[in-house]
Amino acid sequence: MNSRTITIVGAGQSGLQLGIGLLDAGYSVTLISNRTPDQIRDGSIASSQCMFDQALGHERALGIDLWPDAPPVEGISFTVAPPEAPCVKAMSWSHRLDAPAQSIDQRVKFPALMEVFEARGGKLVIEEAGVEDLERYASASDLVIVAAGKGEIAGLFERDAERSHYAAPQRALALSYVNGMKPRPEYSAVNFNLIPGVGEYFVFPALTVTGPCEIMVFEGLPGSDMDSWKGLSPQEHLENSQRILRTYLPWEADRCTEVELTDPNGILQGRFPPTVRHPLATLPSGKTVLGMADVVVLNDPITGQGSNNAAKCAAAYLSGILEHGDGAFDDTFKQGLFESYWQYARHVADWTNAMLAPPPPHALQVLGAAQENTQIAKRFANGFNYPPDFTQWFMSPEAATGYLDSFQAAR
Repeated sequence: MNSRTITIVGAGQSGLQLGIGLLDAGYSVTLISNRTPDQIRDGSIASSQCMFDQALGHERALGIDLWPDAPPVEGISFTVAPPEAPCVKAMSWSHRLDAPAQSIDQRVKFPALMEVFEARGGKLVIEEAGVEDLERYASASDLVIVAAGKGEIAGLFERDAERSHYAAPQRALALSYVNGMKPRPEYSAVNFNLIPGVGEYFVFPALTVTGPCEIMVFEGLPGSDMDSWKGLSPQEHLENSQRILRTYLPWEADRCTEVELTDPNGILQGRFPPTVRHPLATLPSGKTVLGMADVVVLNDPITGQGSNNAAKCAAAYLSGILEHGDGAFDDTFKQGLFESYWQYARHVADWTNAMLAPPPPHALQVLGAAQENTQIAKRFANGFNYPPDFTQWFMSPEAATGYLDSFQAAR
């Protein structure tokens, strides 16, 4: 048994995964949650959480892949629908993923992983942590990691202006968990639809508290017709979802003629600015705590990377802590732990921020070429599993031109 004690504030994807990994390595771990498992299970949806194979692999390595029979997400579909011609697909293609993805409602996953955490010897504490509580944790623990960025402690982590691309929300976000959607005929997929000047809509299968479902995700440009969610009742929220599909995406609307909400808590709407924060927060006593996952790198959901980032941040932190051995958990170590994750996360942030902007000519050229070339479609689809690959061939005009030219040279 390792004598060192670690406190993790936040029982979400990153906090639970890291906590379980540390327990398996012999550390003494306390996990702070502001909600009980029952409160999470009976509460509102919090995310769309589609996780791809690399992120799922971190769960498999810890033996917390508890839903092998959940609906798989087998591919990626991409369509551009001009708003001035809503019945036309200006661009459309799809490709299978090399390995399936999976979405488990956090109301299902987190209570189950909290049970695993306690069963493996972790201490679960239910309380709303404030600054005074962080001081108490820091006095009693060798290391405090903050994996929950809301409430009083959110303001402790300062925005990193150099690494943050946007200062304001770029999308009005809305989720609907539904039953009764007609399945995609070829294979299950994240169906991604881009409506220039209006927003994006994507949909994929998942497992929720009532069983298999589909998650509808709307990303409306501020001020657009898709920015129309505030103040709606659950039923009005669903009706607005169907209205938007009938207006802009009739092929998606045709799948949704019989849909109904999975439960009264199966909707969510909001907006936030994508933000990178400094990873160390200094408490009034001078002690520091380390942020992780969304606390320090918060991306827009447009690329579906939130839970994937959380899993990969937890894996990076776990690896760094174990490699550090008996070394001091000082500020140099804490900063270095974040930087090891940032080497991956910066590529995700760059790609996500690019997808929020109007697509440049080279991106449209590549996406158009994917209609004719299955190799390009396959590479784009599997980039969701490992976004740093986009840097090699998609993110700059030079890289995209070189990649497309390589196919001409091979002829």
